[in-house]
Amino acid sequence: MAMKLYGLPMSTCTTRVMACLHEKGVDFELVTVNLGTGEHKQPPFLSKNPFGQIPVLEDGDLTLFESRAITAYVAEKCKETGTDLMRHTNPKEAAMVKVWMEVESQTFNPAISPIVLEYVIGPSMGKKTEQAVVDGCMGKLGQVLDVYESRLSMCKYLAGDFYSMADLHHLPFMHYFMTTPSKKLIESRPRARAWC
Repeated sequence: MAMKLYGLPMSTCTTRVMACLHEKGVDFELVTVNLGTGEHKQPPFLSKNPFGQIPVLEDGDLTLFESRAITAYVAEKCKETGTDLMRHTNPKEAAMVKVWMEVESQTFNPAISPIVLEYVIGPSMGKKTEQAVVDGCMGKLGQVLDVYESRLSMCKYLAGDFYSMADLHHLPFMHYFMTTPSKKLIESRPRARAWC
């Protein structure tokens, strides 16, 4: 039985899981959740995720939420297929993947997500971009990208000379970010640009 992923393709968190499922070659069914009608806040969905957020993954009798937890589960369950996103056979490489996954979650994401929300997500829902919010995050993101630029001078990808979950976790927000005027933060850093 194929896994079921509840979410929306435009959602960065849903996309993170979809990218992982594709990298691992996993068959899955995408079940669209209608956020506009509040489907995610109704009892049937809340029974899957009590926080009322997407995505949710169902694999048989297991139900998971939180995109990063879902990708870790998929990578572990399917470690023998597709791309080895977690570097299971090399403890040092696996540790570096985990370090840069944490950096994405705790440092990169808080700096980039408000910019994407202001330039892409908000306007798609009829909201005007608040430039002050963007400007407030640009310096933070620039500092993060300076660290990335330095790291990428030592290796091709964040965790080493191999593509991993650390890079995959950056994919959804980078995709949208590169459609904004703020993309100059990446374009002005040659190693980060090549990585992107």
